Amino acid sequence: MQNKYQSPWFVEALQAEGEIKINKLNTNIITDICIVGGGYTGLWTALKIKEKDSSIDITIIEKDLCGSGASGRNGGCMIPQSTKFTAMKNIIGIKDAKKMVNATEDAVYNIRDYCLQNNIDAKIRMGGVVYGATNKSHKGAFENLLEDLKENQINSWERLSKEKIQTLTGSKKIIDGYYSPVGGSLQPALLIRGLKKTAEKKGIKIYEQSAVLSFKDKNNIVVKTKNGSVACQKLIFAINAWTPTFLPFLSRSVILVSSDMIISEPINNKLEDLRLNNGLVVLDSNLFTHYCRTTPDGRIMLGKGGNTFAFRNKVIASFDGPSTIEKFLEKSLVNFFPSLNNVKITKSWNGPSERTKTGFPFFGYHPSNSNISYGFGYSGNGVLTCYVGGEILSSMTLDEQNGWTESNFCKGPLELFPPEPFRWLGAMIIRNAVRRKEKLQEQEKRPWWIDKQLAKLAVSVGRVDLEKKENTNN
Repeated sequence: MQNKYQSPWFVEALQAEGEIKINKLNTNIITDICIVGGGYTGLWTALKIKEKDSSIDITIIEKDLCGSGASGRNGGCMIPQSTKFTAMKNIIGIKDAKKMVNATEDAVYNIRDYCLQNNIDAKIRMGGVVYGATNKSHKGAFENLLEDLKENQINSWERLSKEKIQTLTGSKKIIDGYYSPVGGSLQPALLIRGLKKTAEKKGIKIYEQSAVLSFKDKNNIVVKTKNGSVACQKLIFAINAWTPTFLPFLSRSVILVSSDMIISEPINNKLEDLRLNNGLVVLDSNLFTHYCRTTPDGRIMLGKGGNTFAFRNKVIASFDGPSTIEKFLEKSLVNFFPSLNNVKITKSWNGPSERTKTGFPFFGYHPSNSNISYGFGYSGNGVLTCYVGGEILSSMTLDEQNGWTESNFCKGPLELFPPEPFRWLGAMIIRNAVRRKEKLQEQEKRPWWIDKQLAKLAVSVGRVDLEKKENTNN
């Protein structure tokens, strides 16, 4: 079974389980709450609801195995939403932006503690996070952000000297940067499979390999699969990039784009030489970010977002295969760490990441039935934000009136992309402009004016508008 999955994390997690018992939906059942999607969002939501009211009957429907989607194939980087604070503040207000920053930073410790309490060995390492500058145009890029965070008393970041940042990351390519101790890395598939087992122990029914074919969204909600159905009072869609397929009214709320990754063979000695044998997450400051981290067994993973864009938000076949930019990623790894020149890459893979127009997630209710809710749009920060998403969706489903349900995060998408084919064509034009711009910046050359203007249209998928700091060389 493991051979059908491209993600090494997921294969490793399935092997650790040994014999896998799959419970398929082969009958018609009735439940209080049905959750479509057995990934991070779905499982955290179910677990949060159970914590609030253990008497509620919850059923999760998963089309494959829990974690076979984004939850089992992401980079395993725990990155809070703090670097998006300024953007969030400008769109949804200070109160809600601060709440999301605090919640995603708290999630680092909440996930760790939950795993300890429930005997989930997700290989969590609290190594922190670095955003590094790899050229002069990115130096000092977070200064305005840090001032904003400090003013609102939620700052965990500090700017490091060139010497300190290079020692911390093991890379001479990084010439400036910012570090926060709030973050780290984990084995994403071990986490999701552990959450599945925990959920089942708490009485949550999970049906895998039971793909949803359709659902009735009127008064009596019914979810249909090939061999069964689920009638429920409340329905939650927690299917990440697959959401627009079932909820067409959200088709313009996101754009699907691949995030591609490679992982090396075990190279413990080389990583020790680089002093990069902890759980630190290293990212560059490009708009389509490189992200890198090591594993406890001495491998190094490097990924990059913003590669293959899907037309009409269809989850295309290439999202389930090897990376189409594997050679580029191998060159990038050596650019960051020249001593890894002859290291063998054992696997490449990718998956769909949904990017919102604002750059942060949103939650909402079906326009025809408020008993149906959804949440997605994590835009590259999913490991921690999904935990928060579970808290938000549990509050929405239980009709709680609190800071989350009353926030602007729960008003559905606040901004939309243009319709097709303009969305896809625009994405291609902007992506190529960003690539040209960042390539010239890496060469310490001035980007074309038109590419700089086009790149500004894509800042929602990044963290800060680096153009504001382009001439800062301190």
